[in-house]
Amino acid sequence: MTTIQTQRVIIVGAGLGALYAALKLAPRPVLVISPETLGEGASSAWAQGGVAAAMAAGDTPEAHALDTEYAGAGTVDAAVARLVTAEARRHILDLTDLGTPFDRDASGGYVMSREAAHSTARVVRVKGDQAGREIMQTLIAEVRQTPSVQVAEGVIASGLEVEGGKVTGVWVERAHEPSGRTLVRAPAVLLAGGGSGGLFAVTTNPPRIRGQVIGMAARAGARIGDPEFMQFHPTAIATGEDPAPLATEALRGEGAILINNRGERFMLAVHELAELAPRDIVARAVYLERQAGREPALDTRAVLGEEVLTRFPAVAEACKRAGIDPVSQPIPVAAAAHYHMGGVDTDHEGRASLGNLWVCGEASSTGLHGANRLASNGLLEALVYARICALGIDKALGTPSPADLVTLNFPPGAEAIDEAAVARLRHAMTDGVGVVRDASGLTGTLRVIAGIEAVATSESMRNMTATATLIAAAALKRRESRGGHYRSDYPQADPAQAERTHMTLAEALEIRTRALEET
Repeated sequence: MTTIQTQRVIIVGAGLGALYAALKLAPRPVLVISPETLGEGASSAWAQGGVAAAMAAGDTPEAHALDTEYAGAGTVDAAVARLVTAEARRHILDLTDLGTPFDRDASGGYVMSREAAHSTARVVRVKGDQAGREIMQTLIAEVRQTPSVQVAEGVIASGLEVEGGKVTGVWVERAHEPSGRTLVRAPAVLLAGGGSGGLFAVTTNPPRIRGQVIGMAARAGARIGDPEFMQFHPTAIATGEDPAPLATEALRGEGAILINNRGERFMLAVHELAELAPRDIVARAVYLERQAGREPALDTRAVLGEEVLTRFPAVAEACKRAGIDPVSQPIPVAAAAHYHMGGVDTDHEGRASLGNLWVCGEASSTGLHGANRLASNGLLEALVYARICALGIDKALGTPSPADLVTLNFPPGAEAIDEAAVARLRHAMTDGVGVVRDASGLTGTLRVIAGIEAVATSESMRNMTATATLIAAAALKRRESRGGHYRSDYPQADPAQAERTHMTLAEALEIRTRALEET
């Protein structure tokens, strides 16, 4: 076993939350663990809509908080909603100062987009649908110029070392070739490694975002919050690509409508807000149209015409790859796993249940999103909690100590991940833990997960199966429908269950064992 001791704070992940936290920790030395070259493979860079913030005249953080609670279907932590929405403006101005080219009007004001379940136009955007990529490029440029930040590229974290209830180190290995593991011991660890959408066969997430960081924490004993609540985006572009390209919600904010192959605008009969209803409602309607063979599609022709090509370049490029002309044709869409409301359970200061461990971004479960995330609150939460975690780490560690660069040497060994097993896991999750769930499908998926787990040889695979088990077991336990969690055998919300889930992996495994014994 190779062990390295460092005084650097370890940040696992290289998306928006990770990089923003690294900058907020400066000049404290940090080591960022990045599976890819910075800017590649992070969900943040793929985000199209933007950052939700009450920047417009007449809008308020209080109104934003109320919209967050409404969308979250009864389980949002109201204190967290107030905290995050009150901090939003600060971070937009901070990113602007760093050079993020937010869209501005002729008078210099921020151009705001309207997205689902917002009571007003409240999403600050960049070049139409380029917010995530542009914000990430801004942060990467700043990180590259910050001497206190060391980035280890092509490296993944695969485990946490815990002693006496406190995290003391992170096991790392090569990301792109089999290797043995190296233990890096550090005074504090921040997990910012993304969510779990890639555990599903139909997803908008980058290939590496498959719940590994959440599973790693769960296997170390950390408490997990709200794992059953997965958000399915209603308008992934259904062209067979994996991952599925995204048709940003801002298109519907501009007035694009959802139709089926009969030309029917089906959302009018589903919800009073039609296409701008909360995401879970729109996603379920799109899913059911597709299940019925009515081929749902997003129609931008009347409201955007040729402007869709210039104002929404990511959508235009995805359509071009598939031979679709959005100027003259509707865009075929499907509901796809998009954002995990669940994650490592944290307190209001971003601390996990294990000592020396902080979590921000999609890997965390702060209570902000409840059962259904409000559109464009994801990037906002990552920004706010990256700063909160950085402040907490600074306070806990006191005066920064000098730190040498970390040299990672990996011993030979380790098994390559079984891609066929990953494919089986992803299809089982989509089939049994997807947009519409029931006890039979959930139990069947738990059985598949248990079988894959029993023969898994890589730590990354075991991390994936841990997160998948937590999602499916919590979904089986919650016998009601709420937000992103819809049970066809319990289709109504139960007021008695209007509370968050807190679960350890051991508890999830008990649920799995009982379910499999009963069938």
